[in-house]
Amino acid sequence: MKTEDKLLLRALRGETLPVPPIWMMRQAGRYLPEYKATRAQAGDFLSLCYNPDLATEVTLQPIRRFGFDAAILFADILLVPQALGADLWFVTGEGPRLSTVTTPADFAKLGSAKDIHETLSPIYQTIRNLRESLPADVPLIGFAGSPWTVATYMIAGQGTPDQGPAHALMKENTALFEKLIDLITEATIQYLSKQVEAGAEVVKLFDSWAGSLDGLSYAKYCIRPTAKIVSRLRERWPDLAIIGFPRGAAPDGYAAYAKHTEVDGLAIGGEMDAAWAVENLQPFVCVQGNLDQTLLVEGGPRLVSETKRIVKAFSGGPHIFNLGHGITPDADPDNVKRMIDAVREG
Repeated sequence: MKTEDKLLLRALRGETLPVPPIWMMRQAGRYLPEYKATRAQAGDFLSLCYNPDLATEVTLQPIRRFGFDAAILFADILLVPQALGADLWFVTGEGPRLSTVTTPADFAKLGSAKDIHETLSPIYQTIRNLRESLPADVPLIGFAGSPWTVATYMIAGQGTPDQGPAHALMKENTALFEKLIDLITEATIQYLSKQVEAGAEVVKLFDSWAGSLDGLSYAKYCIRPTAKIVSRLRERWPDLAIIGFPRGAAPDGYAAYAKHTEVDGLAIGGEMDAAWAVENLQPFVCVQGNLDQTLLVEGGPRLVSETKRIVKAFSGGPHIFNLGHGITPDADPDNVKRMIDAVREG
């Protein structure tokens, strides 16, 4: 199949399709028994990310099981900080931990953006593997964390409820904070460029903590770095499809993000009012989302009715069906199948 005929790419080019293409954030993951088996084979999460054969396998598993319209590379947004020289490890049941960057001396220990590729070379090999292994009609999405979100982890050393440590550094040492944002931005450009060279057909930027920024800080540290990444990628690949996700932003923040970053697709959270998005976002950008991911745990009639409601709401413009955030480990794979059937039945 020609690249331009793939459903996801057609939607991202602004085409209104009879049935929206569908994929899920975290579609390769802990809700699938086959993923758990492969994860056990790898030994730990990071070993799985850096093993091209096993990372290829877990990326393909949901495609085989469900027939999604896109695959997304199995990796993690915190591989970039690790490639820059931060220590990274995962605590069972608690999530990631990193060495912190809170002083000029900490920053000085980090490497340059151009030196990340040796560490990340297994990720590029996974992408090459996937381009050979995926069905002809299934495009591959590469991704990275957006600079603000990655910075919050590097400053705090872990996820935090309010991203307080990053906000504190932003105010107390703005120069250092902005140097870190700039470094992450350049590293992200380098990383995504290599992903596209290896065969990613779409890239997505996850700004998971965008919602904790407002006003000028949102413009400076969410929108501006994202716009720079998009612009630099488009210098080399003018037709590259790019999706952005400023998770938790206010509605007008989503609209500003779409306008100023010029992404092709805008992922919206489950809290976004569909009618508002149809009127204020969909005329300008392909909208992706926004089913409440907890419905894949709950199942039942509400899963089907909400799925159909969203499909109908966005049927008048370009739309990619997805969740408001990533699928959770306690989701039932049978409910994923019910959701997909509800989308495709119309």
